[in-house]
Amino acid sequence: MRSKTENLKKNAQNPGSGKSDLRPAIRKIFNCLFDSYGPQGWWPLTELHEDGGANPTKTSSVQGYHPGDYTYPQTRDQQFEIICGALLTQNTSWIQVEKALLNLKHLNALYPEGILSLSQDVLKEAIKPAGYYNQKTIRLKSLVLWFTELEGNIPAREELLHLKGVGPETADSILLYAFKQPSFVVDSYTRRIVTNLRLVDERADYSEIKALFEENLPKDLEVYQEYHALLVEHAKRYYQKKSSYTKCPLLGLIQD
Repeated sequence: MRSKTENLKKNAQNPGSGKSDLRPAIRKIFNCLFDSYGPQGWWPLTELHEDGGANPTKTSSVQGYHPGDYTYPQTRDQQFEIICGALLTQNTSWIQVEKALLNLKHLNALYPEGILSLSQDVLKEAIKPAGYYNQKTIRLKSLVLWFTELEGNIPAREELLHLKGVGPETADSILLYAFKQPSFVVDSYTRRIVTNLRLVDERADYSEIKALFEENLPKDLEVYQEYHALLVEHAKRYYQKKSSYTKCPLLGLIQD
């Protein structure tokens, strides 16, 4: 019987609807990263801290991940937590976001109605570790009201982009991880990797890099989730300092 890992790699190899000839390169990168680091188990959830959910390949936080299990989020509150995390992680590290989420959890407020029940000052103090807490408090309250009006529906990407404080990366993160929609996420790590590999021009915008992956991969939720997470893990090892970029093992892979 074919393993889950083999199926995932096979899915990444299936033709996308790419107009370019970059499918082999995009596929090779995925296979190399997956073989090197294994399934990443994104998006981490505080509930899984208690259950021992972890991924030993993580270079920073190691709690709350669920490698190989793509059933999350399984509840409305887990879905909401992912949305909160996507907003709070702007301009900060995930370790700091975890602290903020755990503060909300300890207040028994890590769900829509719980957030709304908190005063402005209490909410600010809770999410303070994530930085920009004055701005994020206002945006988080607004996001809660939007979420409660969804009534279980899946939002369109354009709808998310019209929300205060939600840009392309946050919108795609919410779609991919909270609503299980195949919408590829591009972050600063991804940009560093693909420009260093010369797969895109250094001046390429978000939509161009997003298209690089979406046009050269099958529209597969698990592949999109793993690929994004793997790129982040790889970048933390080779793309923290400009001087390390030349040591990236993917350079030799692409040039072969």
